[in-house]
Amino acid sequence: MSGHFAKPIVQLIRELSRFPGIGEKTATRLAFHILKSPREEALSLANSIIAVKEQIKLCSVCYHITDIDPCAICRDSHRERDIICVVEGPQDVASIEKTGEFKGRYHVLHGVLSPMDGVGPDDLRIDSLVKRVVDGDVKEVIVATNPKVEGETTALYIARLLKPFDVKVTRLAQGLPMGGELEYFDEATISKALEGRRVI
Repeated sequence: MSGHFAKPIVQLIRELSRFPGIGEKTATRLAFHILKSPREEALSLANSIIAVKEQIKLCSVCYHITDIDPCAICRDSHRERDIICVVEGPQDVASIEKTGEFKGRYHVLHGVLSPMDGVGPDDLRIDSLVKRVVDGDVKEVIVATNPKVEGETTALYIARLLKPFDVKVTRLAQGLPMGGELEYFDEATISKALEGRRVI
């Protein structure tokens, strides 16, 4: 379908259709929306994309995405330093923060153990989590990986690694459905899961 349009539009449709969940029809609609929008809006979109690629980095403490290192959460002196919540990705930090319930710090793994996909412990930020526990005064590590097979495997692996240290390792309560994604749960569900976390 996109072959009937001018070359720049075809290129834009091709680039937009690379995004997850966006097929050629949606990409075409978005391309024409951009084409019809004021030049300033299109430039603002382009500049936002460039800024994300050039300015966003990983926090050197928790590995959350940030434009200032360390990130705002790690710099916040009002956060509890002795509780770390381990999550799969940056989106999960946002989901938990929306609840307003968690006052500790985070550790972002950027994935889960998945031997089928060739993802092992060295591909994640697990070693740096252990180092934070060893170096800091951490009392509890909440493993908030998604309730899927890979998430459970990762949680058990982390619990086993941290067993020799004087730290309580807990898991979010099973109010979260198996096979779900943390970023799609509502605030109330996540709040209840945080309240009912269990030792693993």
